[in-house]
Amino acid sequence: MNAAFRPRWRPELEDRYADLTARVGDTVPCLEWPLHLPWIDAIRELKRERGAVIMAHSYQSPEIFHGVADVTGDSLALAQAAADCDAEIIVLCGVHFMAETAKILAPTRTVLIPDPDAGCSLAASITADDVRALRARHPGAPVVSYVNTSAAVKAESDACCTSANAVQVVEAMGADKVIFLPDAFLGHHVAAQTGVELVLWDGRCEVHEQFTAQQARHTRETFDARLVAHPECPPEVQREADFVGSTTAMGAWLERERPRRVALITECSMADNLRHRFPDVEFIKPCNLCPHMKRITLPNIHACLRELRHVVEVPEQVAAGARAALARMLAVGRGERP
Repeated sequence: MNAAFRPRWRPELEDRYADLTARVGDTVPCLEWPLHLPWIDAIRELKRERGAVIMAHSYQSPEIFHGVADVTGDSLALAQAAADCDAEIIVLCGVHFMAETAKILAPTRTVLIPDPDAGCSLAASITADDVRALRARHPGAPVVSYVNTSAAVKAESDACCTSANAVQVVEAMGADKVIFLPDAFLGHHVAAQTGVELVLWDGRCEVHEQFTAQQARHTRETFDARLVAHPECPPEVQREADFVGSTTAMGAWLERERPRRVALITECSMADNLRHRFPDVEFIKPCNLCPHMKRITLPNIHACLRELRHVVEVPEQVAAGARAALARMLAVGRGERP
């Protein structure tokens, strides 16, 4: 890569992207647009030349989420989009397990990740050997793995799930006992909604585990705000919330409730990326930044597309098992019997 490459600001970009800057102006300071717009313009041109699709998770920064992404959403939405994608190149703006998932579900496509070191504390908390040991201790119990896991862990699982469909996937296993991994807090949330006995793993999201019940109460009392928490938060935080749900469910709740003031107890960019949909709602923080998601930037998106670098590969013997687990998850999402 030519390290000196940098697109230049041109006055016409201001008019070309006036709609974008107006739409997300509340979340991106005006002083930043002269830095972002040349990259956005260069990436849009390059993805047209490459025939590429850019997929961005809801935790990506607004200039990426709104500026260059063709597909946006939570882990389930990105997985479904990858399975249905007909583009030759997919650029996954998210963390590594998401890029692996895209490659597993779109094996004939080239999948790129702008920064291969964009990891996940949950995915790092458990290995395929750990799953095999759990099976040995609980013979006959099916394994449901959160998508925040490596391809190798998915390959050892009977089904995958997201926070949006975890309860449905667990109950679709048709078993009295299910091994659920790796997020313990999500597991407690699921256990409270089903009669299935869950064997949990003590994995934590380093972003969501930092929130406290005291923060939640302070936010409600100080700002008179409704509280919406992600199920990866500690149980005591969830108990303080008016609603607990996945990133997609949070958006649906806002659409339904239209609160005057709300705090999304999750990753900061989630609120940033919802502001334009709900201009009448005042978003209050606390929130925490995911250091792994923030490794994805406009310059490294452009670099990976230009150089076709950081290609994601999954060995077929691993991909086959992981694909079957993901297929069961997607079948549940379609209302089919897995």
